[in-house]
Amino acid sequence: MSQDPTPPADDKNAGMCESCAGIQQNWRKAKGHPELMQGTNRSVTHKHGQVTHTRYRCERCGTLWEYENNKVNRHAGWSVVGRPD
Repeated sequence: MSQDPTPPADDKNAGMCESCAGIQQNWRKAKGHPELMQGTNRSVTHKHGQVTHTRYRCERCGTLWEYENNKVNRHAGWSVVGRPD
């Protein structure tokens, strides 16, 4: 019997296109990719000031992202907020 040489899919990247899977999450200066279409943004008040949260949707795979532009927290940045059904 032959074994499949391909590694199992990483659950956190399941359903994402290659470009989305390559985005470094939770790092403020990480880059997105060209197929992310900007949606709404909102301002959130923190003890150190205003922080902007902007929603994006990938046109290729439909993954929903949010980018937190928080200059005080270097672990802000990109996070997945939804997946296509």
